[in-house]
Amino acid sequence: MKEQILKNTNAKLLDEFNASVMFDKELYDQDIRGSIAHSTMLRDQGIITSKDHEEIELGLLQVKAEIESGEFIFKIEHEDIHMAVESRLTEIIGEAGKRLHTARSRNDQVASDFRLYVKEKNISIMEQVKILVNTFVDLASKHTETLIPGMTHLQHAQPINFGYHMLAYANMFKRDYERFESSYKRNDVSALGSAALAGTPHNIDRFKTSDLLGFSKPTSCALDTVSDRDFALEILFNISTAMMHISRISEELILWSSYEFQFLRMSDEYATTSSIMPQKKNPDVPELLRGKTGRVYGNLISLFTVMKGLPLAYNKDTQEDKEGVFDSVKTIEISLSILSEVIKTMIVNVDNMENACKVGHLSATDLADYLVTKENMPFRTAYYITKDVVKKANELNKDMSELNLEEIRSSNDEIKNISEEIVMYLDLRASMNARTSFGGTSTKQTKVQIDEFKKWLI
Repeated sequence: MKEQILKNTNAKLLDEFNASVMFDKELYDQDIRGSIAHSTMLRDQGIITSKDHEEIELGLLQVKAEIESGEFIFKIEHEDIHMAVESRLTEIIGEAGKRLHTARSRNDQVASDFRLYVKEKNISIMEQVKILVNTFVDLASKHTETLIPGMTHLQHAQPINFGYHMLAYANMFKRDYERFESSYKRNDVSALGSAALAGTPHNIDRFKTSDLLGFSKPTSCALDTVSDRDFALEILFNISTAMMHISRISEELILWSSYEFQFLRMSDEYATTSSIMPQKKNPDVPELLRGKTGRVYGNLISLFTVMKGLPLAYNKDTQEDKEGVFDSVKTIEISLSILSEVIKTMIVNVDNMENACKVGHLSATDLADYLVTKENMPFRTAYYITKDVVKKANELNKDMSELNLEEIRSSNDEIKNISEEIVMYLDLRASMNARTSFGGTSTKQTKVQIDEFKKWLI
């Protein structure tokens, strides 16, 4: 009796360990569409009758309705979504349901379902990325003249405009869009009909099922197809890169909303008060966005590790390919959506940004450039003279942009007769607008970049 109980317990434990139906049920819609396409092809090729096909299609649509209504009961003993659907189908229509699996394997079936899912998520994520880019461009359009300290090493470097800073993120997310787009095109191929690993002797038409499912063409090698998860790795990499960009803007939002910066104030919808200190408003949403980046990195590394030692063809290890993708997709979708809302609703403190530009002598490079171009000095000489002017400004407890002509001239004998136009060159807004090179921060160039984005966004 004890042996029987132990045997039953072990069998149940193995069923739970082996089964994937409780998470791959996410693919029910793709699985049913793939089965309808496969059945249609089997009918057209004369492999099953029109009557069988009609019963199969109607039965599958009933299964779909049951799943979507919550009536369908998923059972561990079904093992995966494919067997769950097929078992219920056979219960509904009988013998015809048993003909559906002709000329296919669960190996190509799961690859087809998963490819369909990833392909469709590539499209939806691309759409969300484009919305976020548009949000950055809209904000940039309002702040092409708003000064903010441009930084390197998190130290004040040169004056730029806030719109230009926002366009830097727009460019990052545009590259993300292009990565998803490239992956979509590369992986727009159908796995259905590859069977277990070597194709099938049945007279199937893989081009037919590919067309029915909206793929550009079928894959060319069955052996590679059933074991390939590059498409899943690509979407995980693309998501990880996009989340890295989300984390970077989140970090700046957190810094900028701090008391030390006070560059912006986040909407109360996306920040919370402290549970013990009522005066505090915490940037919870950007912090969560920053934290969730580590989560998607983990999913990418997990699948890389699963795949690294697998021989051809299919191995059960690849059952571990889906949960991480599902999780990363859900994470990027909500992250893109909520970040866009945070950016739209935040209040920009223009005065604080511009006042911050008066700290750190941001126009120092402009003096050096002036000495090189107007006074024909070697850059290294100009560099050391500029250091003297910075020293003078510090002694006077002023920013370099606030020095008058006499103060500038008295800082170094080599510039004691410098033209009075130097005062204009050291003006912070003039410094920003002097950078008119292609891709530069001047208001004019920023507007050029905005126009280019608007063309791309159409």
